[in-house]
Amino acid sequence: MEHPTLTRLKQEANHAIESFLNRYPQGAADGLYDPVHYLMGIGGKRLRAVLALSAAEAEGSEAQKAHPAALAVELFHNFTLMHDDIMDQAPKRRGNPTVHVKWDENAGILSGDAMYTLAHMALAEMDLKALPNALKVFNQTALEVCIGQQSDMDFERRLDVTVEEYMEMIRLKTSVLVAASLAMGAIAVGANEERVKLWYEAGEQLGLAFQMQDDLLDVFGGDAMGKQVGGDILSNKKTFLRLHTWEQASPELLSELKMWDDIDDRPIDKVEFVKKAMVECGADEAARSAMVDYVNRAMSALDDLNLSETNREWFDFLGGLVTQRTS
Repeated sequence: MEHPTLTRLKQEANHAIESFLNRYPQGAADGLYDPVHYLMGIGGKRLRAVLALSAAEAEGSEAQKAHPAALAVELFHNFTLMHDDIMDQAPKRRGNPTVHVKWDENAGILSGDAMYTLAHMALAEMDLKALPNALKVFNQTALEVCIGQQSDMDFERRLDVTVEEYMEMIRLKTSVLVAASLAMGAIAVGANEERVKLWYEAGEQLGLAFQMQDDLLDVFGGDAMGKQVGGDILSNKKTFLRLHTWEQASPELLSELKMWDDIDDRPIDKVEFVKKAMVECGADEAARSAMVDYVNRAMSALDDLNLSETNREWFDFLGGLVTQRTS
């Protein structure tokens, strides 16, 4: 059974998203908004929006004051997905055709650009006293996400990527937006600088844990992700699991792994061989251990915020949700 707070905040986030997008209806602007409505309407955890609303409530305010922050981070997140799917040539997103498959790449690029603009328009509706700090965090985060994406693409051309470099890449590409969600939710309701920093730290660590679970689910999660099963393996993507395996593999196993990198016509065999190698080298257990460590660091930052018992219980649940989710 879903946590009642999660149900309530997801419903609030979805209602806010629907109300905002109704200003930009499908069929308008020669169909520019159609892919936006499509991507926002095919599901999604709304994690970042929920975090923004949660921080506002934990600061003793109404979640509604953080609606502009919640909308901004959710629209920005989905904008990055729309463009990432084009870069990765991903066929599916949340179990449905990706935007560039359903329409075409040009539609995905242009509608993605519109989503980025809509995120700023949503954020601009924040209280004027809070807006400058929120905008500063948002823009810095947007730039860091782009830096992380560039690093991710650069890694495709390198054979010497380390686990440490990968973790920095996912911090930028993924976790800073989770951090910004909490920080901007707190900023929206007037939290002081020290508390905003603690919210950011907690979100950054949760984001790292979230990405570690994403990597695990891509390989070991079956088809529950709604994406291509073993897609990271088939594309030779340099994830924590792959890098750890290559660092720990024997010379013989490493030679075989390199051979499989060049094989594209036996996808099932490739996924199964690499999965077995990852388990043999302890990559799955190392990823789970790191994920738990990141969650514990997030909880430590939350300790310093001295949240009410009810709010702390809610964030404890969220920490567990990150490590136990199946999609």
